[in-house]
Amino acid sequence: MEHTLLTPTHSSHKTHLSSRSHKFAGRLVRSAVEVMARVCVVGAGVVGLTTATQLQKALPPGSTVTIIADKFLKETTSDGAAGIFRPGLQFQGDSPEVTRRWLQDSFNFYKSILNSQDAASAGVKLISGFHFSSKYPKIVWNSLLLPILEEYRSCTEEELSFYRHKYGTFMTTILTECRRYLPYLTDKFTRQGGRIEKRHLKTLEELVGHYDIVCNCSGFGAKDLVGDELVTPIRGQIYKVRAPWIKNFYYVDYDMYIVPGFEYITLGGTRQFDSYIEETNKYDSMAIWERCLALIPSLKDAQVVQEWVGWRPYRPAVRVEEEFLTFDSGRSLKVVHNYGHGGYGVMTAPGTSIHAVKLVMKMLPSALSKL
Repeated sequence: MEHTLLTPTHSSHKTHLSSRSHKFAGRLVRSAVEVMARVCVVGAGVVGLTTATQLQKALPPGSTVTIIADKFLKETTSDGAAGIFRPGLQFQGDSPEVTRRWLQDSFNFYKSILNSQDAASAGVKLISGFHFSSKYPKIVWNSLLLPILEEYRSCTEEELSFYRHKYGTFMTTILTECRRYLPYLTDKFTRQGGRIEKRHLKTLEELVGHYDIVCNCSGFGAKDLVGDELVTPIRGQIYKVRAPWIKNFYYVDYDMYIVPGFEYITLGGTRQFDSYIEETNKYDSMAIWERCLALIPSLKDAQVVQEWVGWRPYRPAVRVEEEFLTFDSGRSLKVVHNYGHGGYGVMTAPGTSIHAVKLVMKMLPSALSKL
């Protein structure tokens, strides 16, 4: 702005200039208010809540973020997840480079919480444990984890002998328990001015005219909401038990896992592709219990708290991309998708959300990016 030297002898000119400056400043304020972003996040699982809180950090002051969902907290699939940072090799983005970046960004994100005073309230902790097999030596090594974890080694002969397996690895990783983490994110979101609306959407067209950009974090709901036929449920059934003497986690092949959380131990599990069964199955229950006790016999004294079934929202590649949707009515909507994480939503939500928020910022009107 051009600066003008004013002297006491030019009071009338000073008054005129001051008035003009106020008018110009008023136009600037009105302009800023008019271009503040209105962003909606569809979905309130771990991916939706993570995306929403990341948006609050990135958007210009005065912008609004609203979460719309029909399920929250314990109603979501995220609630039943063990939450251990241990991606399966089938987890992937559009390229190996993108996949590795998501994983590293996610690990760094949780590590920052781990090293903060929020760790316990957020449900984030370090955890160590084993992956065993008696038939497949390669299955106990995870190439996605090798460049990330500081402690990841072969089991000793004593460890293999004690647990009665031929092959094994030991690692220290991070666990994020959603029964603490989802309330933590929800509280953080609302304290920062976020808005929450419980509502079932039949189509994203319902949001046209109300929001500048929509982040679609609807998980399995994307199958109907945006007609994505690649989204498929992978049915998971687990136990939640009390067994405070269990400190390490255990995996055997890909069929059995024991993962201690803050209060309960998760015993699993099943990976039933394209299964829409919502009820617990007694044969699955028997198989899970038998496999877990075969490795850790002391679990026979565990107190069963809950049996739980959920659908992991699987997609061959997690969808994180922008789209300009045009509906049959001719109306249009800017959308950034962030869904299809399968059984790896908790561990990878930060990485994909950071990516999604960058896409949102790119789609904002140019006036916003200049503020």
